[in-house]
Amino acid sequence: MPLIESAAAILMLWAVIGYLLGSIPFGLVLTRAMGLGNLREIGSGNIGTTNVLRTGSKAAAAATLILDGGKGAAAVLLARFLAGEDAAQLAGLAAFLGHCFPVWLRFKGGKGVATFLGLMLALAWPVGIACCLTWIATAAVSRISSLSALVAALAAPLWAYLMNAPASIALAILLAAIVFWRHGANISRLLTGTEPRIGQK
Repeated sequence: MPLIESAAAILMLWAVIGYLLGSIPFGLVLTRAMGLGNLREIGSGNIGTTNVLRTGSKAAAAATLILDGGKGAAAVLLARFLAGEDAAQLAGLAAFLGHCFPVWLRFKGGKGVATFLGLMLALAWPVGIACCLTWIATAAVSRISSLSALVAALAAPLWAYLMNAPASIALAILLAAIVFWRHGANISRLLTGTEPRIGQK
């Protein structure tokens, strides 16, 4: 964890800004704007990239991935530039929570994987790249999005340690714990061999 140097009011402000950025449901907005139907009634009903892909639109899925990752990165980078590293980490965590629990959707959001990867890239880009490559490598072998997310999240604290980013280790552990919690149903299906593969409806 970085040293807490900002005033409590500043940290609270960036927590709110981060949450509001993170709570923008890009997957839901894009699918509606592109006439792809109600994402809540497709596949798992989740608002993230994997479920957007189930609409059959790779363009919508790619845009959702970029925007969901971008909002996490934006929260971190803005807070770092305008306040400091302590505010950046808090804003990143808040953006992640905003995606998972958006007030606009009665706190029923996504699982936060793209936002997690985006904010890790902004916090410590070598660690973020390593997490992304971990996701890609696992997906290439397993073709299972949830497993890729779990492996990438589990590896994040290790990558932070190995790549000399100690200030990011505690946040990486916390985010990984939330990712695992949000994937509880997926973990159950993985254990029973019934988890759908990427692109499977």
